Amino acid sequence: MTIAPSDYTPADVLTRAEWAVADRRQAFLAEYDLVLAWADLHSADLHPAGPEADVEGGERLVRLGGEGTPLVRDLCLAELAVARSEHVYATRALVADLLDLRHRLPLVWVQVQQLRLEAWVARKVAHTSRQLSREGAALLDAAVAEAVGLSPGRLLALAEAKVIEADTEARRAELEAARQAKGVWLTSSREDDVPGLRSVFARVDAADAVWVDATVQLVADRLAANPDLRAQHHPELGEAPTPDELRAAAFGWLARPHDLAELLGVLDAAGSSEEQRRARRPRAVVYVHLHQAALEGTTAVARTGLGPLLVEQLASVVGHAHITLAPVIDLNSGASVNGYEHPQSVKARTMLRTVTSVFPHASGTTTRVDHDHVVPYDPLGPPGQTGDHNDAPLDRHSHRAKTHLGYHVEQLGLGTYLWTTPHGLLRVVNSTGTHHVSVDDADLLRRLHAA
Repeated sequence: MTIAPSDYTPADVLTRAEWAVADRRQAFLAEYDLVLAWADLHSADLHPAGPEADVEGGERLVRLGGEGTPLVRDLCLAELAVARSEHVYATRALVADLLDLRHRLPLVWVQVQQLRLEAWVARKVAHTSRQLSREGAALLDAAVAEAVGLSPGRLLALAEAKVIEADTEARRAELEAARQAKGVWLTSSREDDVPGLRSVFARVDAADAVWVDATVQLVADRLAANPDLRAQHHPELGEAPTPDELRAAAFGWLARPHDLAELLGVLDAAGSSEEQRRARRPRAVVYVHLHQAALEGTTAVARTGLGPLLVEQLASVVGHAHITLAPVIDLNSGASVNGYEHPQSVKARTMLRTVTSVFPHASGTTTRVDHDHVVPYDPLGPPGQTGDHNDAPLDRHSHRAKTHLGYHVEQLGLGTYLWTTPHGLLRVVNSTGTHHVSVDDADLLRRLHAA
């Protein structure tokens, strides 16, 4: 059915969009209940393994999920896959995820049943937990259920961190296995099928990959800004090379270390003092969020732009950088300045608290944001209007929407934001994610903040 634009007002569309989300989640839940019923009908409890289990290729009881999930007769999955119009491996993966959710992640499963969590996110969490013990799965279960308001990307990053925390030895074993698979490979000219071109593939430590990428981009930027340099070394690029062409040319400079050192203005290391070599190192800023577990010497996980890491991995990320120690920042207090622009010190405090954009349901952890005054700055107003008490980091698209479409935001303390959309939808954004609130809840939050 085609709906004409005149059939609905904007408010109708938004209301029906919210209903559609609930309907979709309810539909997945109904489907999952049927899949679980099928697994139960073919479980070890109802159908213990009989003589056919000894027949080669016959029916077998298998554990599809993690430790603690019931055994299921494996061949029953084929017919269910037919009914679902999908490959049996897809059905097998679905059954495994659902059994993990019901038996190993009951708190997360409740969030799915209450329509508060997207089914695909819950399935990814279940898959992530598969190799954990039941105790480790319980740790993951509690953490994810508590943070269900986070965007899917941030929630899955949290789940990954908890998996590392629950079984650090397994993570170390996984890292060691990955190290054995490291290398740099050059394809043959036949594989590339383009005369004069070759492909290079590398599997290296994440930290080394980041620094190589940064160096390539630095050289590409130098080439982009200097046409004479391009004409001298890369006449094939022409007058308007693309970013990818510039990065490909920059990559070639890595094969000429002396030319690269001259381009970047690096002195000969043999003739430099230790102080001079230290001064030329790239600079890194590391923020350490101290938790009681770290102070007590138990397992700690580092949150970085590369994703969650074991603390000992952090050293490899910044090992070649010049690190400057900075004073401790107490995020329980605020700071303000006079003037319109948010200084870097205020921006840093806000971003440490909010991590990313505070627009409702913002995804990712980008720090490329605009720092918007929640209460518009008044050049004739009182001093101290600019500070983390009046700072809403927004990605550029969200900032434009807020500016031009009538979004209203109120900052209810440090790190908590109450949003009202142009058609009256209410959301609270804080450190645990985005939350739906009613009109009465919003009024209560305002009164509590005022008090």
